Amino acid sequence: MDDRAKLPTIGPVIWYRDPQAAIAWLEKAFGFERRLVVEGEPGMVVHSELTLGDGYIMVVGPPREKAVSPLQFGGRATQSVHVQLTQGIDEHYARAQAAGAQVTRAIATQPYGDRVYICTDLEDHPWSFGQTVEVLSDAAVAQATGHSLKVGPKT
Repeated sequence: MDDRAKLPTIGPVIWYRDPQAAIAWLEKAFGFERRLVVEGEPGMVVHSELTLGDGYIMVVGPPREKAVSPLQFGGRATQSVHVQLTQGIDEHYARAQAAGAQVTRAIATQPYGDRVYICTDLEDHPWSFGQTVEVLSDAAVAQATGHSLKVGPKT
C-alpha cells in the first residue's frame, strides 16, 4: 500500500512566502521530516507533506488568491497548529528556541496535566506544543482549572 494512503484524516495546509525556507526551518526547529515536495515555478511549492510522529502538515506557497502569510497581515493569524508530543517536550522547546522560534508563552505545566509552550515560526504562524505529563479525570481538570467541563458521549 502507498504510504500516502496511510495519512491521518486531517492535515493542515500552511502558506508561506518562502516555502522552501519554511520547510527547512520546520525540520530544524520542530523536527518535521520532509516526505514529499512538489515544486512549481522557481521558489514555488504547490504541495508538500511533512511528517512528525503520526501527524503531518502541508507547506505551500508563496500565498496567492485569498491566502496570506501572517507577515503579510501584520502578524495576525486566523489559525494555530497544535502538536501533541508523546515525549521530550523540554528538549523540543530548547530546539525550537535555538532555531529562532519566538516564544509567546514559555513552557509550563498546565492545571489540566499537560506541559505546553507556544511560539511563532519564521513567518509568524502560531504553533503550540504539548505533552501530557499527568492524566487527570474530567472532575480533577474541572477542579484544577476552575471551569466546568462539557464532554461528549463516551464510546
